[in-house]
Amino acid sequence: MKTKRKIIVYIATSADGYIARPDGDVEWLNRRPRNVDYGMKEFYPTVDTILWGRKTYDWLLNYYKKQGKTKGLFDSKLANYVFSQKPPEQPAPGVQFVSEPVKAFAQRLRATPGKQIWMMGGAGLIASFLDAGEIDEFDIHVIPVFIGEGVPLVAPRHRDITLRLRSSKNYPDGVVRIRYDVAR
Repeated sequence: MKTKRKIIVYIATSADGYIARPDGDVEWLNRRPRNVDYGMKEFYPTVDTILWGRKTYDWLLNYYKKQGKTKGLFDSKLANYVFSQKPPEQPAPGVQFVSEPVKAFAQRLRATPGKQIWMMGGAGLIASFLDAGEIDEFDIHVIPVFIGEGVPLVAPRHRDITLRLRSSKNYPDGVVRIRYDVAR
C-alpha cells in the first residue's frame, strides 16, 4: 500500500508564538548557536517539496539581495512552490508559482509519488492549508526569546483544531522541539 505524502509545518517560533517580527524580519533566529541543528539534518532529506507563501518568498529574496547573493536561493533538487494570486513576471530560478485553490493543489501534489512536503510558511499559507484540512504535522521549535509582537504561527481565524503530541525534546540552550499530529 502506497503511503500518502504528508504536509509538515517545520518551523521556529518565539516563546510568545511569533514566526517573524511585524516586518517579516527573523534576525532573532540568527542568534542561535551554529553548532546545533535542532533536527534539520534529519528532516531535510525526508522532503522533496517546499511550500512558500508570497511574503516569505519576497522576504527571502530581499534578505539575500542585501547580502549580495542572487543565485541559488532555492534548492534546485527540491520542488519549490510559492502561493500567490499575483506571480512576478520573472520568478526566481527553481520556483513555480501557484494560484489554484489550496485543497485542489494539495490533493494533486499528494497524489504524485515523492517524499514528504515541507510547509515553510508564512502564517496565512499555514492557515489556508490548516483550514482546508491539508496539514498533517507540526514540528515546532520554540526559541527561548520573547519578541513582543509579530507574525503569528497561524493567521488568526475562528477555528478549533485538535493536535496530538508526537514528541518533545529539550536542547541545552533552552530550545524546545514539539512535534504534533493534526487530529482527524
